[in-house]
Amino acid sequence: MTEMNKPIVMCFSGLDPSGGAGIQADIEAISSHGGQVAPIITAATVQDSQDVMSFSPMPADLIVEQARAVLEDMPVSIIKIGMVGSSEIAEAIHSILTDYPTIKVVYDPVFSTEKDGALSTPDLVDTVRTFLLPLTTILTPNIFEVHALAPGSDTPAAAAMGLLETECEYILLTGTHGKTPDVVHTLYSNHRELKQFHYERLPHKYHGSGCTLAASLAALLALGQEPVGASHQALDYTHKTLVNGSRIGMGQYHPDRFFWLHEKKKTEAS
Repeated sequence: MTEMNKPIVMCFSGLDPSGGAGIQADIEAISSHGGQVAPIITAATVQDSQDVMSFSPMPADLIVEQARAVLEDMPVSIIKIGMVGSSEIAEAIHSILTDYPTIKVVYDPVFSTEKDGALSTPDLVDTVRTFLLPLTTILTPNIFEVHALAPGSDTPAAAAMGLLETECEYILLTGTHGKTPDVVHTLYSNHRELKQFHYERLPHKYHGSGCTLAASLAALLALGQEPVGASHQALDYTHKTLVNGSRIGMGQYHPDRFFWLHEKKKTEAS
C-alpha cells in the first residue's frame, strides 16, 4: 500500500492526555491497519490511566468547519465517531453525515468511563439516539452504553434488538462487562443475532479498548471488508492489543496497538 492510496478515516473523538483512549487510540489503531486518520477533536479531557476528572467540549461550529475542509479536499472512506461531548456537537456531526450519505459510519457511544466518570451531558443520549443512530452503519456499545441508549430493556440483547429499529444497520455489542466466563461479543443486524465471538477473559482492566475496536473496525471497512468479517478481524486485533498491553501509569493497562511490530522485530532478531 502506498501513501497515495491509503484509505482515509475521519475520526470525531476526544483528546486523552494519557494516550490510552480517544483520538490517540484511533490514530494508532487505524495506522496499524495501514489507514490514514483525519482527526477532529470533539473535546479536551483531563484524565489519567485511572479516570476522567473533567472535560470541555469544542465549539460545534469549529468542528463543522474542520470536517468540511477535509471532506472537500480528501476522499474520506469511513467516518468513526467516539466521544461526542455535547448535544450541540451531536447535531453538528449529524449535519456532516447528512451531507455525505454514502460514507459509512462506525460509532462507539462513549458516555462514561470504567469508573463511571461522565463523558456526556444529560441530554446528549437523547440527541444521539435521534440524530446519530439512524445514520450509523455499525454501532459498538458495551453493555452499559446499550442500556443507556435503550432504557427499559430487560437484557443487553433486547436493548440491541430495539436499537436496530433506529435504522442503525449493525450493532456489535461488546461483552467485556458481562458475567460470562469468557468474553462474548455479539453482532446484530436485520432484526436478528448474526454471530457471536468468544475470547478469553483477561485479568486486567484496559484503557481504550473500545476506541481500539471501533477504530480498527473503521479501518477494515475502509479497506473494503464486509461488516461480519471486519468485526471478527477487529475483535481479533483488539484482543491481541490487550494481551500485549502494559500498565504504564497507576491505573488501567494500555493496549499495545503496534504489538505486531514488536513481534516482527523479535522474529528478525532470532
